[in-house]
Amino acid sequence: MKTFPLFCILFFCSVFSFAQNRADRQSLTDKNAFSMILLGDPQGYTKYDINQPLFELCTAWIADNIDQLRIKAVLCTGDLVEQNENMVLDRRMLNQTSREMWEAASRALARLDNKVPYIISAGNHEYGYKKAENGMTHFPEYITFERNSAWRDICVSSIPNRNGVVSLENAAFEFDDPHWGKLLVITSEFAPRDQVLDWARELVASEKYKNHKVIFMTHSFLRHKTAERIQQEGYKISPRNWGEDIWKKLIEPSSNIFLVICGHTGTPGDFEESVAYRVDKNSAGKPVHQMMFNVQVLGGGWEGNGGDGWLRILEFMPDGKTIKVRTYSPLFGISPSTKHLAHRTGACDQFDMVVE
Repeated sequence: MKTFPLFCILFFCSVFSFAQNRADRQSLTDKNAFSMILLGDPQGYTKYDINQPLFELCTAWIADNIDQLRIKAVLCTGDLVEQNENMVLDRRMLNQTSREMWEAASRALARLDNKVPYIISAGNHEYGYKKAENGMTHFPEYITFERNSAWRDICVSSIPNRNGVVSLENAAFEFDDPHWGKLLVITSEFAPRDQVLDWARELVASEKYKNHKVIFMTHSFLRHKTAERIQQEGYKISPRNWGEDIWKKLIEPSSNIFLVICGHTGTPGDFEESVAYRVDKNSAGKPVHQMMFNVQVLGGGWEGNGGDGWLRILEFMPDGKTIKVRTYSPLFGISPSTKHLAHRTGACDQFDMVVE
């Protein structure tokens, strides 16, 4: 009879004792599909030090599922911080300075660096001092092109920000898939200037990209629940375009933009108060899907935990036209005792978008 040395037994016991029970792993519904992950406004995570680990949990979960979900990109609706440039703490709404919030956002996103591209539509809280009073922003200081090698081969165009600084605030990224063909994801600054909309419109209509399927991201576009396009806001930042202006100047006249993604609006209440969705036809008669997703008030309201970890899995099916939307939280999914709460299944939480 053969016997195993004591150290071998201890080794195998230690391996199996410490192996993680991956209650949080998710799968595609079709192995030939791919996904993009949508992160709603994360400012509620960064403005309190106790919430910051939840943002890192989201990005750590994404990094852990890159292969499992064949993740091509992470899309973030913006508002990485509560205030862009302020050190005087209003303790009714935060306990972090602007620098601490930017550092926390950068630290969370670092879990994705050199693994997967993340594309951010800078929000109103990224500008000015407290409330987008002007175009000053620290975005290009923290979200630098060089930090993430995953951008190097897919970033195909960009233009300077409001301060004339080269930045990923206004940039385009190209993806390729055997079933979907060429995809272009364009992101824009908050309340984009005419110059930005002109750049995007000319880009998607150019000979090189006119046959690409295009996703356009901007922070402010739809109102929560009603899905009305925003016509006016009280921010002083200028020059600017609000949601309806963006629709008329860029989305409607562009025949190949099939999806607009935004965040920004929302109010405490049911989950339906933090999302919106509508479909309209562009000038070519093709449907344009418009989706708002902003989780910051979920998990306790404006001063809660920042969003309960909710994100969306956008699964691009191999038929080349269907995107399956699922709403999932790794905060609940990571524990077997709360795994049953990790999926939202209401009509506004899981649905299909069909591209024509």
